[in-house]
Order: sequence, then C-alpha cells, then structure tokens
Amino acid sequence: MIDTNNVTGSSSIPGDDIIRGMLIDRIDVRHQAVGMVAGVVDSSRRSIVSWGKLAENDPRIPDADTVFEIGSITKVFTRLLLVDMARHGEVAYDDPVARYLPPTVRVPERNGRSITLFDLAMHTSGLPRVPDNINPFNPENPYANYTAEELYQFLSGYELPRDIGSEHEYSNLGFGLLGHALARRADTDYESLVRSRICDPLGMNDTRITLTPSMKARLAPGHDASSAPIDNWDFGVLAGGGGLRSTANDLLTFLSAYFGFVRSPLEASMAAANVKIQPPVEQANIQTSLGWGILTNHGKEIAYHTGGTGGYRSIAAFDINAAAGVVVLSNMGTDIHDIGLHFLDPETPLIRPPIERIVVPVDTGLFDFYVGTYQLDPEFALVISQENNRLFAKMTGMAKCEIFPESERDFFFKVRDMQITFVPGQDGYATELICSDYGYSAHIKRIG
Repeated sequence: MIDTNNVTGSSSIPGDDIIRGMLIDRIDVRHQAVGMVAGVVDSSRRSIVSWGKLAENDPRIPDADTVFEIGSITKVFTRLLLVDMARHGEVAYDDPVARYLPPTVRVPERNGRSITLFDLAMHTSGLPRVPDNINPFNPENPYANYTAEELYQFLSGYELPRDIGSEHEYSNLGFGLLGHALARRADTDYESLVRSRICDPLGMNDTRITLTPSMKARLAPGHDASSAPIDNWDFGVLAGGGGLRSTANDLLTFLSAYFGFVRSPLEASMAAANVKIQPPVEQANIQTSLGWGILTNHGKEIAYHTGGTGGYRSIAAFDINAAAGVVVLSNMGTDIHDIGLHFLDPETPLIRPPIERIVVPVDTGLFDFYVGTYQLDPEFALVISQENNRLFAKMTGMAKCEIFPESERDFFFKVRDMQITFVPGQDGYATELICSDYGYSAHIKRIG
C-alpha cells in the first residue's frame, strides 16, 4: 500500500474528454482497437471512459463492467499471493519450489542451487518463456489443456541453460509454476486461492478465471490484430501466468487498495509488494518489485504491468508518488500500453501510427515460396501461411495477422509499424526473412 500521507507528486491524469479523444483516435482513426475502456483513479476522482463496440456485429459500447482477458496482469495477483503467504508464515521467499510439488517431480537445479519461489517471481529461474511439450499446440489458444502432469514431465526433463538468478528472462511457465505451487501449499486450486485471498476481501466479484453466467454475458469478444474474431485463451495449470478475466471497475478497486482508498486486510502485503528490487534487466530505467515493474522517467516512478492474450491487450499502472492509477482494456490484439503510460506521464509519447504504405498487386504464386516457419531462437518463431491468395504472419504467443505486399519481397502490417522482407535462395524459396519492428531489425532463418 502507498502511504498517501507522504504523496510528493501531483496527478497528471487528463480529463475525460481528452481520454475519450485518445480512444477515438485509436479506434476510429488508426483502427487499432475494436472497443476500449479506460479507468482512472486518484484522491479526487474515479472515472471510467469507454469507446467503440463489443464486436463488428454487436454495436454496444463496452463499459466499466465489461469483462476482458487481462493476461499477464494476472502475474501481479500471483506475486501478491506470494507476499501475503510469506507474511503469514505459510511460505518463505527462499523456499525451493520443489518443496510444494510431488516428490516424484525433479525440478532442475544448477551448480547446487535450487529454483526458489523468489526466483520464479523475479523471472530469474532460468526456465524458458513457455514449455516445449504443449501438445497438441494450438497457436489460437496456446496453453489450453496443459496439465500438471505435463508440467511435471517438462520440469523433470529440462536442463537449465545458465545459473539460477544470473539473468532475467520473462517466463509465463515460471509464473504458472509459482501459482501452481502456492495453490498446492494452500491445498486448493489457483483460482480459489486468488478469490479467497484477494478478490473476496476487496469485493472484486468480476475477477475470475471461470466465468460466471453474468460475466459470460458481459464478456467482450476478442479480436486479432486484423480485427477478426479469435478464441479466448485458457491457461490450464499455468493460470498464474495469465489466466484471469476482469473489468475496469474491479481493477480500479485493486489499484485503490494500493493507495489505501479501499481498506482491506491486504494493506501490509501490498506495502511489502511495492518494495523495489533491482534484478538483472536490460533497461537501466526499469526496476521491479514483488508486485510491479517500475519505470523511472521524467522524474516520475510508474508502477505498471501489461497483459496480452490473442484477442486482448491491457495495462494497469500507477504513479507511486502521486497516488494516481490507470487501467486500459481493449478487446483487440494490438498494443495499448502507451496510452496508459501517457495518462500518467504526458512526456511518455504515444506509439506513432504506422506509416501509410501502398498495397501493390503481386503474383500470388510467389506466396508458395514464402510459406513456412522461421525461428529466431528456441522460444520465438514466426509462421507464414496463406489463405485464399492472402499472406499471414503468426508470431509465438500472438494472433495471426494479414501482411500486405508493397513489392514482390517486401510486406507490411497495417496494424503496427512492422515490415517483413523475404530473402530468397537460389531456388526462389525464402531462406530467411528480415523483420523490422519500430526501427529494430532481425534476420530470422527459415527452419521448415
């Protein structure tokens, strides 16, 4: 919890009309969202602004109680569970995660060091982003039906590539394992643990994994980055890494509890979760805590977490020194985190819209030479496919998007500033592609 008696900054959150204008720009001008809800809270106001529609065939405007998948914002809840259980002596941060798994599971070790609960919470366990034994793998719902037995099988056969605690590597697998271990310690399932320790005390009745009939009726359908409907995601045993669904109202209540605007038995745990820690990370201006990432820019400290599933994007964030928070939810798989950060810090720029590019007619027979799987590393692949003389790109953990030709080899995304150039071999079949994303380029080899 933030000590609001020691608030040193002032809230820079814009008014509702300005917020609405940003949503209109993102939905009606850029066409990078279908429906959006933005919520803000500080010491003087709690307000929710929405725009757009639930779906192409459903013109209803989403509202404060519309349900969205919140993806990795779930990790904030999982970390808070760890802090709360540690405060009550039920676990310790340095407990090996193996302690809370069946004795038949061999959790990987390295140089005599065991993976602890803290390592999992800090993304420093050495475990990969996703397990490699999700079978069958469905890119439209990648974690569906992944079981505890499959998780145990993966752990027992995995060899860590580096020392535990030596590097930061974002891991949905690690957080799923953390949530699973905490639930086993509490002799319950992850969803029941979140409800009993966090949601019920705060009155967050619309934050769940399993949708109630009422939540199902209020669920905003997900859309991929080309606005096509897409299935909801299910996380199975890895629910602690991204399985929650919620509303703007509930998430504002959650942030309000961090400020002490909502009193709860979680106050001490929320205060402990805000203590800053400096793990090895790439960006010098980003720290973390046992709750949030902490971005330091322009004299502000912004605690935040983003979320993304195939058809949804979200951000929850707050200014630590001004006790002001924001939530932005969208039912389309395109980035919106910039809006939330911009609300709290006007000097943080909005993502520029994609450069206007011209689609040119090309021989669609060339698409046969480009279709295939391109792999950057063991955990990131880009699959190129074609349907009805149209070319599509599907990146690991993201929705499939159509790409459009501006030459025979150069293609672009309409939903973001990303381009793909295919590099052909002597036989005409692409051997690699060059992916350029907001000014950064990577050569990605074709593997199949």
